[in-house]
Amino acid sequence: MALSVPRAPGFAQMMKEGARHYSGLEETAIRSIAACKEIASTTRSVYGPNGLNKFVINHIEKLFTSNDAATLLRELEVEHPAAKLLVMATQQQEQECGDGTNFVMIFAGALLEKAEELLRMGLSVIEIASGYDMALKKAHQILNELVVDRVKDISDKEAVKKVIRTSVMSKQYGNEDFVASLITDACLQVLPRNSHFNVDNIRILKVLGSGLSSSSVLNGMAFKREVEGTVTKIEDAKVAVYTCPIDIMQTETKGTVLIKTATELLDYSKGEESIVESQIKGIADSGCKVIVTGGKVGDLALHYCNKYELMVVRLPSKFDVRRLCRAVGATPLPRLTAPAANELGHCDMINVEEIGDTALVVFKMEKEESSVATIIIRGSIEYKMDDIERAIDDGVNTFKALTKDNRVVAGAGAVEIELAKRITSYSETCPGLEQYAIKKFAESLETVPRALAENIGLNANEVISQLYASHQSGSKNDGVDIEAETASVIDASEKEIKDLWLIKHWGMKFAVNAANTVLQVDQIIMAKKAGGPAPRDAPNQDEDD
Repeated sequence: MALSVPRAPGFAQMMKEGARHYSGLEETAIRSIAACKEIASTTRSVYGPNGLNKFVINHIEKLFTSNDAATLLRELEVEHPAAKLLVMATQQQEQECGDGTNFVMIFAGALLEKAEELLRMGLSVIEIASGYDMALKKAHQILNELVVDRVKDISDKEAVKKVIRTSVMSKQYGNEDFVASLITDACLQVLPRNSHFNVDNIRILKVLGSGLSSSSVLNGMAFKREVEGTVTKIEDAKVAVYTCPIDIMQTETKGTVLIKTATELLDYSKGEESIVESQIKGIADSGCKVIVTGGKVGDLALHYCNKYELMVVRLPSKFDVRRLCRAVGATPLPRLTAPAANELGHCDMINVEEIGDTALVVFKMEKEESSVATIIIRGSIEYKMDDIERAIDDGVNTFKALTKDNRVVAGAGAVEIELAKRITSYSETCPGLEQYAIKKFAESLETVPRALAENIGLNANEVISQLYASHQSGSKNDGVDIEAETASVIDASEKEIKDLWLIKHWGMKFAVNAANTVLQVDQIIMAKKAGGPAPRDAPNQDEDD
């Protein structure tokens, strides 16, 4: 007679064996908060211009060295459900504004840390979440009053550069003016007059060698390739773009040809040659001087391209083909036929250049504006150029956010301290237990200038007290002086340290939403993972016996 094994009582009896279940304040909220505090403290040390770099080796053993929070969180592949919610909030911030991911992570982590204190005091989760929502609403109202400037003309280079400079400074401190100038030039070159700015129109090309000061902006596109034929330079060129190979078209069915004599063999070869020649001649007769293809280039076709003095460029990336079509105004053609006049693109200069040891095919617009600009980055090592690329990406996204909303607020932690001061005063006017959560919201805002001060190596408590004293006296734009050897404050607006209003607005919203979502979880239920255990010492099935 078989005996049934008794299963665990409660929720566990409904789940498959191996499932995990946590409930109660200690097991869910406190565990989740602990995980979120850990990941927030990880990114806190990379915040600001003096943030430290981190080494990350991802799942395919690729090494990253960066102080960009978005890159670190993306490559870490966080699995804890609560910490994952915070990572998702930073990803939304990245999509919405392109910058401020670390602000979201640090602020959300601080909110949860303060919420733990309130939970231990006896407040309920609903009261804490309600208080945070009230504080967020008030913070958004105050933020509208803290606007210090507006970029009235988006095409004003100097005004735009000042805003982008602050964004770049957190990644490339010391080179922010030069990098911001490159980004501003590239963005203004492709700025559309009547449509939305597209960040995909700014392309980055990394060329190893020299230093950052040798970087430049190209009105057009460049590729790390060589041309296929003998023609290496053409001016005022019409460009035809094909997504198919430049070769003899293969038939869908196979057939057998019976050749009896040498004459028949020569005639058969001439037939193939004449077909290819007629195709290339048709392209040349249309006025086209440059052929760009996304497929391979056959030897016979290349011979006739050289004969008719056509430049041939092969781009294996379909994304590069699409961008080039936008840059030169060409239509991608799926078959090797003579292009119509409206399908041809135009480029002022196409030539092969050599930068360092790297050969580039350059499509340059000199007389007219291009819809695509390329920033050519120079650097001594790949990791350094990757970091510069991420800084440029933040700057380009800042420009995009600027086209949505042109308001700016004081940076260097000034706006956070002013918000903290006013929200603390607001909490004293609120009845009910929510006032404690509102006060903790204000204390959480202090984390941003505190992180700036700690990463410089200053006494954070001394810096915070100086900031509060300065703001109490009416200097609402005073922030942390990152260049001082001792704790001191500066007027961030006068020093042109400015952040976008949009980044602070959405950053606080995403952080509060993520923190409240984590707090309002009362159970964690993890189903048993699919599949059995991995076989140990299993032979490689691909190897022959």
